Amino acid sequence: MTSLFTDATLFVFLPWVLWRLLHKALPIVVLPILIGILLAVWHAPVKELGIPSFYGDTIGWIAVLVLAFTAGLEMWQHPEGDTSAHAIASPSLGRLLAGAGVALGIPFLLGSILAYTCFLPLHGWQAPQASPLIAAASIGLCISVSALPVLIGVVRELDATQRPLGQLALKLAVVDDAALWIGLAVLQFAEKGSAALHGWTGLEFLAIALLAGLAAAGNWASRHFRHPPMWIIWVTVPIYLVAGSWASMQLGLHELIGAYFAGAIMPPSWVKRLPIEQVGTFALIWLAPLFFGHSGLRINGDALTWPSIIASFALVAVSILTKIGAVYVFPPAPGLKPRQALGIGALLQCKGLMEIVAATILHEQGMLSDFAFASLMVLAVISTILTGPLFRRGNLTEGLYIGLDYEKVCF
Repeated sequence: MTSLFTDATLFVFLPWVLWRLLHKALPIVVLPILIGILLAVWHAPVKELGIPSFYGDTIGWIAVLVLAFTAGLEMWQHPEGDTSAHAIASPSLGRLLAGAGVALGIPFLLGSILAYTCFLPLHGWQAPQASPLIAAASIGLCISVSALPVLIGVVRELDATQRPLGQLALKLAVVDDAALWIGLAVLQFAEKGSAALHGWTGLEFLAIALLAGLAAAGNWASRHFRHPPMWIIWVTVPIYLVAGSWASMQLGLHELIGAYFAGAIMPPSWVKRLPIEQVGTFALIWLAPLFFGHSGLRINGDALTWPSIIASFALVAVSILTKIGAVYVFPPAPGLKPRQALGIGALLQCKGLMEIVAATILHEQGMLSDFAFASLMVLAVISTILTGPLFRRGNLTEGLYIGLDYEKVCF
């Protein structure tokens, strides 16, 4: 318990105090990551204090599972409001998917190519348990990801004149977010190859049947049981979360993948009645910082050298330019003004929680080296911090930041 208290003081309470002293100039969840990175670089003897603590690790891990689950729940939730007077021409489904594909595909392809040709040949960048192609694709996936929780917070705070732009960005982020989790699963299966199917027992088939059953139950409830008593919804939530996490783990995938898709297949009419924002905010500020701080602490301090920092800034440049450029070149809706397209791109380039989780998963699976993991963690921090200034600097739409809470912009 002493170790847990020390852990929470270092990665939860200290970041909160710094956040208040800095007048909320930085996103609060960036701070525990920075503290962890600094402790790793300085080789601080935190292990003598029992950090990371066992209970802190467990609490942080459960919090991130909840965040992944709530991200899945929010896939189909859109902030409401009358925006008819300022509506943007609604794109067709084909145009929307094509725009999302371009916004995701260009950063992924260019990022993977640059990682394969420029970064992986560097000392220490070779993945310990993955081929160069898989390692390059893993870096490319982290570069291309967008943070759906960022967009949820932004669109909730926009007034009616800007909400149509935010709604469009949100639709793109939903596709990006789903593609991230699918991409993580595909990369893990691709690295394991045919060995992933060897030695299967009945539990793997049970996991597949369980996921299919959850999806079928959610589909049935969406049509025939739209407004159940509230206690039924609250009982169903942990069942979906635990079942989805267990199923993906049993299939050799990360538990967070199952948690995300478990949330995504719950009936939307049920989800609307849940306090998703309150639960997500509480977990993000008071519990998940333990996970973020430990992720920064687990960075190999010797890997974060000046070349790694320079590589991080190069990755930041690639991430921002490719994401904004992709949306500018192929706007996801007809009639978008250039500044509106740039605004959507500026929001989508924010990595936030999603890249931190993705990089952690890939690093744990041996698909990212210590050097690549350290650089990607720095990328997530810098990208998230730059989202607000990029959005304001571009003067994207008149009055876009009126009433907009910067904390919610970044997480």
